[in-house]
Amino acid sequence: MRAEPGDIVGPTQLCTIKGAKVVIPDPEKIVHLQFRRFAGCPICNAHLQSVSKRHAEIDAAGIREVVLFHSTAEELATYVDDMPFDIVADPDRVLYRRFGVETALRSIADPRSVTPILRGMTDRSLVGKLRLAAGMRSAHGGHLGLPADILIDTDGAVIDAKYGKHAGDQWSADELLCRAGARR
Repeated sequence: MRAEPGDIVGPTQLCTIKGAKVVIPDPEKIVHLQFRRFAGCPICNAHLQSVSKRHAEIDAAGIREVVLFHSTAEELATYVDDMPFDIVADPDRVLYRRFGVETALRSIADPRSVTPILRGMTDRSLVGKLRLAAGMRSAHGGHLGLPADILIDTDGAVIDAKYGKHAGDQWSADELLCRAGARR
């Protein structure tokens, strides 16, 4: 079942790949719950680098980034160890199912996914941060995941949600800040 604005997200405790506890909803910050695809996904990693560059601004806006992948913690540790936000492994897709985040052939078959895939694989600023070849060969949970973004208020109410139509269809940092700002 997909999250809709106004839905209430019950208390959930998650464990990051570094062993920290994350409570959703966060009593002090809006939570941006990002559902990404797999460790090594060129689109996801390029997107997360763009969010990482604006992390201070996002944090100052009262937003806590919590990023889920349908990969194991071991797979993720080799790809996202330097990210400044919470990364959660969900290899069994428990939260993906709970929030209605799907897999579909259109994730990579949609022509709009080609540009983000190529950008993620050729962006020189990501050299040394990504090990794309390994991630592209083997992806726990497959290569057909769709992204989703869910914004959760401090009281657990869903502020907004976006379910991607293809692999590169997610909120930019500007869109995130705009949606969070509209809530205030």
